[in-house]
Amino acid sequence: MTEVIFFDDGHGFLSPLTDTRASFDVRTGGLTTLDRQCAAFGLDPICLVVPAHLADVTRERHAAPRPGSEREKPPTVNQLPRTSEPRLFINGRCPLPLDSIASLEPGQALLEAGSGHLVAAVMEPAEFRAFQSEGKPPVSPVAEEPAPALLSRPWHVVTFRNRCLDIDLELLTNQPTQDLPPAVLGIGENPLTIAPTAVVYPGVTLDLEGGPIVISEHATIRPGATIIGPAFIGEHATILERALIRAHTAIGPWCKVSGEIAGVIMQAYSNKGHEGFLGDSWVGEWVNLGAGTTNSNLLNTYGEVIAKAPGAGNERTGLQFLGAIIGDHVKTAIGSRLMTGSIVQTGGMFAQSAAVSGTTPRFAWATDAGTKSFRHDKFVETAKAMMSRRKVQMSDAYLELLASLSASAAES
Repeated sequence: MTEVIFFDDGHGFLSPLTDTRASFDVRTGGLTTLDRQCAAFGLDPICLVVPAHLADVTRERHAAPRPGSEREKPPTVNQLPRTSEPRLFINGRCPLPLDSIASLEPGQALLEAGSGHLVAAVMEPAEFRAFQSEGKPPVSPVAEEPAPALLSRPWHVVTFRNRCLDIDLELLTNQPTQDLPPAVLGIGENPLTIAPTAVVYPGVTLDLEGGPIVISEHATIRPGATIIGPAFIGEHATILERALIRAHTAIGPWCKVSGEIAGVIMQAYSNKGHEGFLGDSWVGEWVNLGAGTTNSNLLNTYGEVIAKAPGAGNERTGLQFLGAIIGDHVKTAIGSRLMTGSIVQTGGMFAQSAAVSGTTPRFAWATDAGTKSFRHDKFVETAKAMMSRRKVQMSDAYLELLASLSASAAES
C-alpha cells in the first residue's frame, strides 16, 4: 500500500459540511472522501492534517488502525513524519480519485484550474510545511486539473454525488450478483451486494435496472420498502416499511429512514422515520426530521438554483435540482417545509409554520414567535439524549467543539 497524507486546507465556504469534521471525512457518496481515495488507489494514511479546532475530534474519528492497513497504529493528526522522503499529499476537498493524482511523480504538484488551489502533490514533509506557511506549492512542474476538482461550496456534494456514488458502488461490488432473499422482488441485471449480516425482509423490491445496489453489514430493509439503484445502504442503517429509496441515494451508517428519498446523501446517525419527500440533499449527523417534513428540490421556473454558502453571497449553483444542505443536530417539527437550495446550519431547531428558506444561522431556535439562539445548555441536553439512543457518549473534545461553534454563532 502507498503511504499518503490527507490535508484539510480550510479553503472554500463549506459550512455546515465541515463544522464538526475534516473535509476528507465528509460522506460524498456511499463512502467518505478519504475512504474512497484509499480504496481506489490502495492508500494507507499515515497522517491527517486539519485545522487546529478539528484536531481532537479528528483524532477520535480515526482512533483505531484502518482495516487492511499495514500499520498497527492509527494515522497521526497534525504530526508530519520526520523524514526527507517524498510523500503523497491529497487535499481532503478532492472527492474523486483522479488519474492525474495517481500519475504524480516526486516533485510534482496538481492544481485546480482557476482557483490555483493544491489538489495533490508528491513532496517532502518539510516542503508541505512551507506550503502551509506560504500558501504556494513548493514543488514543480505543476499540472492543472479542470475545475471543479475540489469542493468549495456546500452544494458541491450534490454536484459530485453521481460520479462519487458510481465509483463507490464499483469498489464495493466485489462478488458476483447474489441470489435474492426469499420473497424479495428483483428487477434488472446490475450487480446486487447484500452483506451476510444484513436482513432483507419479504416484500422488499430491489430495482437494479438503473444501477447496482449495495446493502452493508447489519443493515435492515423492512417489508414493503423499495430501493432503486444506484444506491448504497450503510452499516446498521434501517430502511423502514414502505420507504421509497430512489436512485443516486446513499444512506450512511446507523440512519433510519422512511418516506420518499431521492438523490440524498446522509452522513450517519440521522433519522427520517416518517412520510415526506427529501430530494437532492445532504444530511449531516444526529439530524431528526419530524413526520411530514418535505423539501423542494426544483424551482417552479425550472431554472438554475441560486444559493448562499455561509460566509459568502448569493451564487449560481450550476444545478437545476438542489434540495437542502442540512447540518449536524438539526431538528424539524412535524409538517416542516424546506425550500429549494436551503442551507440549514448546524444545531438548528425549527418549529415554525413558515417554510425554512435561504441560509439559516447556526443554532437557530425558530418558531412562529421568531428566531433566537438555541440556548447552549438545552442544545447539549437534547444532543446527548439523541446520541444515547444510539449508545454513543458525547466526548469532551466534541462537546468543546460544539461549545466553540455555539459561542461563535452567538457573537455573529
